[in-house]
Amino acid sequence: MSRTTTDRSLSRHRALAVGAALLMTAGVAGAAVASDGDAARTGSSASAPHSAERAEKREAAALTGSAKMYRKTTEDVTFTFDAHLAARNNADPSKATGTFRFVHLDRPGGKGGWAKGRIDCLMTGGKVATTTGIITDTNIREIKGGRVGFTVHDRGRTDRVGYSWAGVGGPDGTKNLPKCTSSAPHEKVRTGTGDFQVLPWKVPYPTGD
Repeated sequence: MSRTTTDRSLSRHRALAVGAALLMTAGVAGAAVASDGDAARTGSSASAPHSAERAEKREAAALTGSAKMYRKTTEDVTFTFDAHLAARNNADPSKATGTFRFVHLDRPGGKGGWAKGRIDCLMTGGKVATTTGIITDTNIREIKGGRVGFTVHDRGRTDRVGYSWAGVGGPDGTKNLPKCTSSAPHEKVRTGTGDFQVLPWKVPYPTGD
């Protein structure tokens, strides 16, 4: 075999080797891209259950957010909630924790009353939440230490709110209000002033076992 023939043969073998290497690399890359593509396509459906499971483990129910109530007068009424029921307490809503605050002024920046306190019960059903708490600080001395209740219907941009003293004019400092008790959510949230978020509670129904 001549030197020229040998060189051509070696070059051909090198070309085949390089070509094979490129094909292998392309195959691996293609598999990686396909895998990433599959993950991207199935990510929302595959990861969602895991995210849901993590959320479920994190807490059983929640009510959060702040907003002003709709009024035809100059009144400025705001409710704020940060209430949570841990997953480990799913069967006992009275172990909920968190805070609440409400402010009722005659006009923005004007005179009025306010109160804040600690949450002592939380139950949610779908997008409706009922919670109660003890007033720990307020500018109305007579109501400090009393229990008050709230109901929120999370309707997106048209949330509604209710409170335990709706039928009596104002909170009276009662300590006899049962936990997780309030009125129907009759108040409307003023558009653009805030939003409430309700995390549905999964009721621990008896299994009969």
